[in-house]
Amino acid sequence: MDLRPISTLPTDDERAAVDAVLGAPGVVPQALREARGRRHLLLPGLHAIQDRCGWVSAGALGYLCERLHVPPAEAYGVASFYALFALSARPPTALHVCDDLACHAAGAPALIATLTQRLGPAGETRAGATWHPSPCLGLCERAPAAMLTVAGAAPRATAWGPVDAAACVDAVARGEAPTPAPALIPQRGRAAYPERLLARVGVVDPTSLDAYRAAGGYAALRLALERGPAFVLREVTDSGLVGRGGAAFPTGRKWAAVAAQAGRPKYLVCNADESEPGTFKDRVLMEEDPFALIEAMTIAGTTVGAEQGFLYLRGEYPLARARLTAALAAARERGLLGDDVMGRGVRFDIELRLGAGAYICGEETALFASLEGFRGEPRTKPPFPVEAGLFGRPTVVNNVETLVNVLGIVRDGAAAYRALGTAGSPGTRLFCVSGKVARPGLFELPFGVTLRALLELAGADDPAAVLLGGAAGTFVGRDDLDLPLTFEDTRAAGATLGSGVVLVLDRTVALGPVLARIAQFFRDESCGQCVPCRVGTVRQEELITRLARGKPHGTVATERALLAELGQCMRDASICGLGQTASSAIESAVARLKVFADEVTP
Repeated sequence: MDLRPISTLPTDDERAAVDAVLGAPGVVPQALREARGRRHLLLPGLHAIQDRCGWVSAGALGYLCERLHVPPAEAYGVASFYALFALSARPPTALHVCDDLACHAAGAPALIATLTQRLGPAGETRAGATWHPSPCLGLCERAPAAMLTVAGAAPRATAWGPVDAAACVDAVARGEAPTPAPALIPQRGRAAYPERLLARVGVVDPTSLDAYRAAGGYAALRLALERGPAFVLREVTDSGLVGRGGAAFPTGRKWAAVAAQAGRPKYLVCNADESEPGTFKDRVLMEEDPFALIEAMTIAGTTVGAEQGFLYLRGEYPLARARLTAALAAARERGLLGDDVMGRGVRFDIELRLGAGAYICGEETALFASLEGFRGEPRTKPPFPVEAGLFGRPTVVNNVETLVNVLGIVRDGAAAYRALGTAGSPGTRLFCVSGKVARPGLFELPFGVTLRALLELAGADDPAAVLLGGAAGTFVGRDDLDLPLTFEDTRAAGATLGSGVVLVLDRTVALGPVLARIAQFFRDESCGQCVPCRVGTVRQEELITRLARGKPHGTVATERALLAELGQCMRDASICGLGQTASSAIESAVARLKVFADEVTP
């Protein structure tokens, strides 16, 4: 282990950035130090440096390590793990241009080629600015998308779309991007389906606590505190609510397991690191209805006996960050968070933490490692988070959509929740529709609606392929359009709902390059901890690239057999869901859509 300090001295700006997070040198928050040390502040410290200076220099890293008593080699390993941290000199202004699945289908390759001509090669500095391609920015309904970051004493970041080359060049030149447009809710006025989670989106001012309360906000928390944890646990369990992040684990069972743990402290973690390509539902909820998430987290925390919650937000969501930060402050000021929630003698507070561009941190144990100040690498299970999660303590982890569902369940009861959907999949589901449709955006539909009905609402004229669940999901074709969108029906059909992605491709989109982009994504996002995933994702990308270029090793049949063998190996032996699902979409396209079915002359 490297215990030597870094000899390079930090600048005054770098010192100021670190001290703003850690306090003046010599001042240590005793409660945090006694509870779990200070290493958990490593990620916020790195963000502070990046925001202030535009990159993390050796001197800044050394000063942060000195303040936190973290070995420099370990801190460098953490900083280099995340895509949003620059470890070499970079100008304050940086443009991130998405080239992931939805943006790829919307013309990102041509956009990037044009930017290379006008702004120079990616990573090159011109006129005090730089640019580079980026993985999914979570603006898939407005593809192609971009994010502009400007470092300084008052750092700012804006993600917006759709963009073209002229808009990108102008944003870089001015150091300022356009104001993001409101969320797209295309079903409003077009469908008879009830909106529950989206009822306030675009209707109630997301920056006003008073407006939220006037629209029924905090009625569920008041009821939960009046009737107690047993009532909440019963209603959540009886509702049949399951996780909306992809695993579909029963929420009531998870909460009950943590509530039954005798050890203290306990933690609640909201997984808002929504990094699955094609997914943007949680972003819309956080931007347009932030108090709903805070109220739901408070209900969850007080129900299971947690006094501290962490909201782990992906770093590519600047508007959500700003609105959640303001909403947390407002809730705290009005006694809705803190030592005496609603005057009931219950303590619960929430701390917002930013991710930094690592898809793997959507996996719950990798998220814990990230929060604790380590590389975001998954842990083996058992023990499970309900027994030993964040900081080794009992922990509930839910994503944004899951938590916001709790408000209606507590307020209206489990029976009302079950009145929509099916017996196996009760309630409604948020679907992130993007790609070749006339009306992309976020849809809320009861479980059981068919894929065809959803695509008709979105205005998909001639769908040739639909990716369900994102890069870790499955492709379906025209023969599957009458598939009911439920957990049980998609599972029976060999598909998945995953995180709610519905990416529509028509006949104008070549599937070979799309599959190559998926393979590249998993190669880049693998944490590298386990051999099956680290090596398998590389070999998969090489194989798909060969097939997409029409240059297989041997016959196409041989390559397809190798692809199946690679996929099986990753499913059987990878530590976490990334490796286990890295080949799912690709293999489904090969099997269902007959991609690469024809023999090609080597």
